[in-house]
Amino acid sequence: MSKAEKKAFKKEVKNSLRDAKEASDIVEILLAIFIPPLGVFLHEGEVNSRFWISLLLTLLFFLPGVIYALLVVTDTI
Repeated sequence: MSKAEKKAFKKEVKNSLRDAKEASDIVEILLAIFIPPLGVFLHEGEVNSRFWISLLLTLLFFLPGVIYALLVVTDTI
């Protein structure tokens, strides 16, 4: 492979990874709206305090659970 081919390949890989990340973000946001604890779990990758807070808020009142999940998934908090 020449230098130009390697550079083009690296650029293509970066673009593919960025596109995959954007699709993942959209799925997480949709899940945070419809099933807030699942959206938080997928974003965090583990059952931690943020997951439990999201579950508790969702069980008590749905809207605060959705708001909290959206804040977690969008990395606002």
